[in-house]
Amino acid sequence: MRVGWLGGLGLSLGDYFQLQAKAAESGEGRPPRAERIIHIYLPGGFAHIDSFDPKPDAPVDYRGILEAVPTALPGVFFSSHMEHTAKIADKITVVRSMTHTEVDHSRGEHSMFTGYRPSPALVYPSMGSVVAHELGPRGAMPPYVVVPRQGSNFLGSGYLSNAYGPFALGGDPGRSNFRVRDLELPEGVTESRFENRKNWKQLVDRHFSEMESDDKLSTMDSFYQRAYELLSSRESKEAFSLKGETDQTKDLYGMNAWGPVLRPRAGANLLIARRLVEAGARFVTVTYGSWDTHAYHYRGIETQMPDFDKAFAGLITDLDQRGMLDTTLVLVTSEFGRTPRINAGGGRDHWPRVFSIVMAGGGIKRGSIYGSSDALASEPSDSPLSIEDYSTTIYHLLGIDAGKSLMSPGDRPQAIVMNGNVVQDLIA
Repeated sequence: MRVGWLGGLGLSLGDYFQLQAKAAESGEGRPPRAERIIHIYLPGGFAHIDSFDPKPDAPVDYRGILEAVPTALPGVFFSSHMEHTAKIADKITVVRSMTHTEVDHSRGEHSMFTGYRPSPALVYPSMGSVVAHELGPRGAMPPYVVVPRQGSNFLGSGYLSNAYGPFALGGDPGRSNFRVRDLELPEGVTESRFENRKNWKQLVDRHFSEMESDDKLSTMDSFYQRAYELLSSRESKEAFSLKGETDQTKDLYGMNAWGPVLRPRAGANLLIARRLVEAGARFVTVTYGSWDTHAYHYRGIETQMPDFDKAFAGLITDLDQRGMLDTTLVLVTSEFGRTPRINAGGGRDHWPRVFSIVMAGGGIKRGSIYGSSDALASEPSDSPLSIEDYSTTIYHLLGIDAGKSLMSPGDRPQAIVMNGNVVQDLIA
């Protein structure tokens, strides 16, 4: 009957099967492989040659001072600052051929966060905001959270309503006195006073809504409603605290390695991210470190990279042990890489032509290296991955149609991603 009906629209039987094949390829009608995302953003430009793509046979002014260490994958090496991640390499996919053309930090951020090259006319929404728009909240948890704070402007909602912007922790969850900003009632405000304030607000809102119809009013109302739900949910508020975690789990993330000294704290940030997605957040972005090392490169990364390495390996191990890795997509990205050759100041400069990212869980292959760079880590030599294809693949795993149009100001439809393809070789 379906084929006969389609024939009435001028479609042949061959057309019908071709449409079915395209739907199967796009994943249409399938449940999403990824139920949540933890996105780890390393701002400033993470050096691929000193982490996931070492070149031990290159000249010393390219390969640098770090040794290459074997991983859990035969014949695959990471740098010596990534020794813990090397041990769980069989659980992740390293992309060694990420590429774009934006050398400026902000333009690189826009590209990697949105899947679009920067435009003077429009700021596109980040992936987290698109996920919040398309999938909405799960329970009382905000759908999109940033840890510890937003950082880049391009992690926001772009041309979408601010209602789809991120909820920020506002501080370091590893500190003993950490409290999430605005998650508790102000001092002196009891539950009964809070309920009275809500009732007065409703009266004022009703007055203004009768006088005028404004999207801003409805947006603000949605903000307040989500805030009320979060404030009243004990389970959701507990997700923003590390008090329930054991010392063994904290050790797994490397939290106790630094003691009370104020040093890098990647472990606390990644552990809180796991708790947030476990409680219902759909997209959590963790910003960690400062990697813009134009001078004294190795001095700049010598504490940050081992700390990140331990915490990231701990996160992957923890998710896997909890049975969450297969449904949690974990991403490690930066706006670009750094120059293959060390400059006169002992640093590495901006390099978007090829760099490495990491993808794990959520439908991504385990124990895989995708693409490659050339002998000096300066250009892709195999399977270059564009920002459009990268973004489209992520949306595909979430069950979101990247070709769907969202409405920008002026009632102009904009595709979530333009001209992107799903990279099937990344998918398990």
